[in-house]
Amino acid sequence: MMARVRIDILTLFPAMFQGPLTESILKRAVDAGLLSLHLHDIRDFAEDRRQVDDKPYGGGAGMLMMADPIVKAIEHVMSVSPEQALQSHTPHRIFLSPRGKTLTQTRVERLASRHDWLLLLCGHYEGIDQRVIDGGWIDEELSIGHYVLTGGELPAMVLVDAVMRHLPGVLGKSASAEEESFSRSLQRKREYPHYPRPEVFRGLQVPSELLSGHHAEIEKWRRSRLY
Repeated sequence: MMARVRIDILTLFPAMFQGPLTESILKRAVDAGLLSLHLHDIRDFAEDRRQVDDKPYGGGAGMLMMADPIVKAIEHVMSVSPEQALQSHTPHRIFLSPRGKTLTQTRVERLASRHDWLLLLCGHYEGIDQRVIDGGWIDEELSIGHYVLTGGELPAMVLVDAVMRHLPGVLGKSASAEEESFSRSLQRKREYPHYPRPEVFRGLQVPSELLSGHHAEIEKWRRSRLY
């Protein structure tokens, strides 16, 4: 079975993705042939296979990732023939950066609906050579929040998980992603309490409305408990 979504991740630390992308829902998506996931070590594209950073012109604290290995890695991915099942002929290239636009649910849904081939560049150190962006090798910069992380690996994991939830067949039920209140246009960013079994846990009872089987009453209760 050919994958319906391909994601290429450019990183200095491929081993960081073992676990988050090889377990649970994402593992099932790969096993089912819904997701084709490829990790690329940026160091493999450096001239001496090691140096990927350098001091910035004009001085300043920290080091910057050099343009050459990044661009070579991007061009390598773009030279790959896409899977036959993909609609895209080239990947949508995203740089995970603290200065990027915030990754909201709306942007997640846009990515999921418009692109079936994503290339994610994970930054590190103090950032990357600006010429990677100015030269047209990046289509979009995204951030998962207004704070600084060690690198772009964790944001990449968040993005992959969020996007793949919207691919039909990834979740157990086709309506699961739509049912979540984060995906509801009128109730975005709001949620109601959830209760699994047992009905009573250490004296704490599941609300009777949820046990009634009356769908209208359940929906009314949930709306009244949104937070």
